[in-house]
Amino acid sequence: MKKILVGAIGAVALSMSAPASAADMAARPYTKAPPMVAPIYDWTGFYIGANGGWGQSRNCWDFVGAAGVVTADGCRERSGGLIGGQVGYRWQASQWVFGLEAQGDWADLSSQRVSLINPAFSTRTKTDGIGLFTGQIGYSWNASLLYVKGGAAVTSNRFSILDTLTGTELAAASATRWGGTVGVGWEYGFAPNWSAGIEYDHLFMGNANNSFSVANPIVAGALNRINQDVDMVTLRVNYRFGGYGAPVAARY
Repeated sequence: MKKILVGAIGAVALSMSAPASAADMAARPYTKAPPMVAPIYDWTGFYIGANGGWGQSRNCWDFVGAAGVVTADGCRERSGGLIGGQVGYRWQASQWVFGLEAQGDWADLSSQRVSLINPAFSTRTKTDGIGLFTGQIGYSWNASLLYVKGGAAVTSNRFSILDTLTGTELAAASATRWGGTVGVGWEYGFAPNWSAGIEYDHLFMGNANNSFSVANPIVAGALNRINQDVDMVTLRVNYRFGGYGAPVAARY
């Protein structure tokens, strides 16, 4: 009986001392959680990419005689496919993005029409290459970029006079033509270093006189003077070299 009493007293004493021991323990120090961070897409860096889409060329033919007399022979339009690539560099200041880009595309823009002056002949214009050398100014919302562009344009062309009945080429002139371009585009960074977008460009190629390979069968001794404009709509994919961008504290 004495042993049971001593054991009971010891158990009670132990239970009374436990809260006191817990109270004597030092409080756990409070540590502020680190701020949440979110990555900001950085458009700065060199990039290379591919593009493809649709183009339309409008060409108006005139014949310029030896005395300078101009004879109009009508306009023609033709649309076709485009495929090519681009390379450039962008740098970002706050939300503004500036860039330089060179773009080259193979084209299939060919149009043919019966001559208004002499229906026995037809005229054909074929554009098989387009180049753009432009500057860009854009505004970004993180991974979304809206931009405008402008600069120089060049087209590779072949102008032909055909026999309407047989389609035989009777005279031809090849020409590389320089002009200007303006455009607008939107691009989205869908993954680190990868972006995709859509772009529209209009090319102002102006007028140019061209000498045929043989005598002009429609207007004897005349040069051809062709006014050319081109519209392009392309889908683009770019790979940018460099980091994704520095993380910054998220704001709430």
